[in-house]
Amino acid sequence: MHFCRQKVIGPYIVDFYCAEHALVIELDGAQHYEEEAEAYDRKRDAYLVSLGFTVLRYSNLDFKRNYKNICADILKHLGLE
Repeated sequence: MHFCRQKVIGPYIVDFYCAEHALVIELDGAQHYEEEAEAYDRKRDAYLVSLGFTVLRYSNLDFKRNYKNICADILKHLGLE
C-alpha cells in the first residue's frame, strides 16, 4: 500500500492519497473551521466522493493529541484493523 502526499485530483490538491483504497486523508488547520472554508471543504469533499473516494478529515490538533486513535481509524477504513 502506498500513500502519496500532496496529490492533484481534478481541481484540488489533497493532503494524502491512497489509490489502492481510493482514500483521501485531510489534516485541517484552524482556518478550515471558518464558515467560508467549511463550505469550500463540503464542496470539495462532495466532488471527491463523486469520484468514488472516501475522504477522512482530522484536525491538526487531534492529530497531535490523538495520533494512535487516528491511525486506528485509518486502519479501520482500510480494512486492516
